[in-house]
Amino acid sequence: MSGLEPSVCVYCASSASCDPAYHDAAFRLGAVLAAHGFTVVYGGSNLGSMGALAEGVLARGGRIVGVMPRFMAELEWSHARLSELHWVDDMHTRKHEMLTRSQAVVALPGGSGTLEELLEAISLKRLGIYVHPIVLVNTRRFFDPLLALLARAVEERFMDRRHLEMWQVVPEPEEVPGALARAPAWGPEARKFAAT
Repeated sequence: MSGLEPSVCVYCASSASCDPAYHDAAFRLGAVLAAHGFTVVYGGSNLGSMGALAEGVLARGGRIVGVMPRFMAELEWSHARLSELHWVDDMHTRKHEMLTRSQAVVALPGGSGTLEELLEAISLKRLGIYVHPIVLVNTRRFFDPLLALLARAVEERFMDRRHLEMWQVVPEPEEVPGALARAPAWGPEARKFAAT
């Protein structure tokens, strides 16, 4: 990654019912990204891991940008102290804007929405459309079943072995900046082996 004030898109959950370890990891991720000068782009919520992420960024004086669909305004889910909050028309536009505003993706554990966002980013990277680093923070080994499934997809030749380089996995939030820096280069030439 290069350039001034790079932005990192973080996918995470709004659940307040999950193990507190997930919220702790989200707060720590926000703090470490802010400490390393990254602007954080996320879904804009004040709930669950999303709220903890924002608080971590703000606690270190960092910059955090939320992107939220307008229908969520009536639910009062938005965080009140963000650096910027962008309202968009729908979930599809939200995902597109979060990716186009970022030079990396970090995924924290979450539910179907988080997994859907992560898999879309991986799919776009496979096609050479999104070419930036993708890092999974594997708190409580949450992503182990997904990683096993992706490895199985390679074994069954639905994906190329080179596709395993599209993401990096770290156990702790503090390891994310290093993983972003070490991510293998990826570009549009990946389309040549997108279909195995």
